[in-house]
Amino acid sequence: MMRCCSLFSGSSGNSIYIEGNNTKILVDAGVSGKKIENSLSSLGTNLSDIDAILVTHEHSDHVSSVGYLSKKYDIPVFASELTWNGMESQLDKMNSQNRFSFHPDKLFEVGELDILPFKIPHDANEPCGFSIFGSGKKITIATDIGHMNKYLIENMSMSDLLLLESNHDIEMLKCGRYPWYLKQRILGSSGHLCNEMAGKTISYLAGSGMKNFFLGHLSAENNFPELAYQTVCNSLSEIGITPGKEIFLEVAPRNQCSKMLEFV
Repeated sequence: MMRCCSLFSGSSGNSIYIEGNNTKILVDAGVSGKKIENSLSSLGTNLSDIDAILVTHEHSDHVSSVGYLSKKYDIPVFASELTWNGMESQLDKMNSQNRFSFHPDKLFEVGELDILPFKIPHDANEPCGFSIFGSGKKITIATDIGHMNKYLIENMSMSDLLLLESNHDIEMLKCGRYPWYLKQRILGSSGHLCNEMAGKTISYLAGSGMKNFFLGHLSAENNFPELAYQTVCNSLSEIGITPGKEIFLEVAPRNQCSKMLEFV
């Protein structure tokens, strides 16, 4: 059995809960510890039950409470070595024995779960997505993606659930109030994935047989949940797939838990 729920997803903070038969983990902790504690409580669990925190990269919307949670609840934290180099502010808050490093493209274990980190094109030290395997199932987390490529598609393929970034609408971003340098960063090859590319990616994967998708990491300034959802639906309609019928598609909420999906 595997279960997955997005606790928080957006440009303001991210954290995802994944549970196996005997193992519970968080991917990122980019909001306050209190918020994560309350979200887990609503799911019937708590931070003292968490076996590990996996860190995608060092940006604050993914790590702001990592050190605090690790120290308070004695939780091991797994990040790439280069990501650790960018997390000095978190290192000061946690015990050194809870620091563990992984290497992209090399499996490691947390309890009965197998974790495969894979490289993500983003402007951080060594950003990674994760494919998490347990009970013959695969859950993949892939956000903060500057551009899509074959390597990413291969890592996402054959997932029972994919949480994929759908960060912005290109026209909203271009016409919005962000300064030009920030627009360039977001639109660049190491920035964030737009709704249109999220739609093309999901259409390709759904056409290959995948069934369950969350859209995540939406910009508060340059996107709307309804717009992201509809853009992906439009892409899916081109290959004759309708969310709610052939596949599950939902936008992970910014400030509350998503639907809990379970795979047995």
